[in-house]
This record gives sequence, structure tokens and C-alpha cells, in this order.
Amino acid sequence: MKPPLVIAPRVADALAQKQPVVALETTVVTHGLPEGQGVRTALELETVVLEKGAVPATIGVLGGKLRVGMSAEELRDLTATGRAAKVNLSNLAAVVASGKPGSATVAATVFAAAQAGIRVMATGGIGGVHRGVSETGDVSADLVALSRHPVAVVCAGAKAILDLPRTVEMLETLGVPMYGFRTGEVPAFYRRGSGLDVDHRFEMMDELARAALAHWALGNGTGVVVGNPIPAEFEMPKELYEGALQRALDEAATRQVRGRELTPFLLERMRQLTEGRSVFSNLALLRHNAQVAASLAVLLARG
Repeated sequence: MKPPLVIAPRVADALAQKQPVVALETTVVTHGLPEGQGVRTALELETVVLEKGAVPATIGVLGGKLRVGMSAEELRDLTATGRAAKVNLSNLAAVVASGKPGSATVAATVFAAAQAGIRVMATGGIGGVHRGVSETGDVSADLVALSRHPVAVVCAGAKAILDLPRTVEMLETLGVPMYGFRTGEVPAFYRRGSGLDVDHRFEMMDELARAALAHWALGNGTGVVVGNPIPAEFEMPKELYEGALQRALDEAATRQVRGRELTPFLLERMRQLTEGRSVFSNLALLRHNAQVAASLAVLLARG
């Protein structure tokens, strides 16, 4: 059986030459943004990474392969049918074996990045402990992946729809540090702060890079979460955020939306309820995270 992991030539060359590489997920391409905007955003994020001196490696499943680095044509193929599965650690192998398209969540992207030797990933927000977990047991596979693979994930905290205090507590339990880049609070996705403390605040990128390297050198074997707040000018107003979020959560409960369908449902309802303001904020934090991730990758590549 041929290896199902395929690394694009430009990514393989960069890794061989010890150049900085940033992994990017594809769930945002297929599930996180309005139809038609995903591929355009994915290519824009690749450009942001390139402009900061790193090589982008967008990750997804296509043609029976887990692809580390995808072309624009491959990204369009991923969205062509509109039926790409959300791929995490539990269904990755089945989707690869089926030959069907799959968009990589943070969990699958972290896994693929670690397999390829990539140490930095950029995303919007990680998954975590869902609200009502005592009844549903719903905890994102992102946290499991972070506990297993030594990759630094730059994000605007966990997705706003989650139980943030329990998510932070779970990260601590799993031994995954939450570092704040120029913030002392865990970012709350659309909002800059959550009132929850990070494990350590870093003002300078070189200090952050040294801490990540020290974490891995100690042999912890886990990833690192880098909380990078959304720029202030793109932050969603508190009243709009809280009102739309509560209504979206109530609707999800009424319709009994669960599992892999819950996050896309809530993000889409947030978009509708905020009249597109959530997309405006989402795009801004995605770009900002890609910039910071590329800067971190450049320093990590220097050792």
C-alpha cells in the first residue's frame, strides 16, 4: 500500500532546507465561511504567510491522500462537490480510504503537520469543551491532538461557542500550555479577552519562540497554544456578540444539532444574526494569526 501522506514538492523542499513552514487547515475553506469565499480566503492566507517569509502548507484530504500543501486547483476540487467531510482523528483514515474529499480540522492538521515535521500551524480558533458537556460529553478532538503532537497552534483562543473556562482547564490537565502573545488573557475569538489568565504572557516573538523550543526540549511531547487576540479595530461589539451567540446556542439546542455539525451550524447562525459582522471579524483574525504564525516559524527555523 502506498503511503497516504503526500507532501507537496515546495513544502518538501522547504522542510529539507530547514526553511520555516506554516500549516493551514481546510475546514475554513469548506465549512467556516460563506459559499465561494473559502478558497479565496485560503489563498489569501497563503499569501500572508509567504509575505512574512515562510512557506504555507494547506492540508486536506483529496484523491485518497492526506495532502500537506495543496494547489489552488486542488482547493477548488475540495469544494467542488460541496460534500467534503470534516476530518478529525477518528474519521481521518476512513475518509482517506474512501477516496472522498475531506477538510482538515485543527486536530487533523496538527497530526499531519507533526507527521511532516512542521512545527507551526495557524487557524482561527481551536475546538475545545462544548457547553453542556456534562450532558453531551462533547469535547473536541483538537485538544487530544494538541496533547499528542508537538506543534505550536496560533489562534484567537478557542471558538466563541465553547465553554472557555473548561477548555482552558482541560488544556492545563493535558499539559498543553496556553501562551499569550501580547496579552495576559485567553482570547475569546471575536472578542480580545475572556477574563481567563494565560499560562504566560510574551511581548516579544523571540521570547515566545524560546519558550516553545524549551517546552519541546524538555520532552513534554505536547503542542503549544499561542493565544493571539483579534486586532482591536476588528473586535465584535460585546452586546452584538453576546446576543447573537446566545440565540444561536438556543436554536442549536432546540433543533438538537450535535457532533460535527454543531460548529458549522453555530458559525453560520452567528453570521446571519450579526448580519455578516462575524465574517468580518473572522477574516481579520485569520489573517492576523497567519502573520504571527509565520513570524514564529521563521524564528523557530533558526533554532
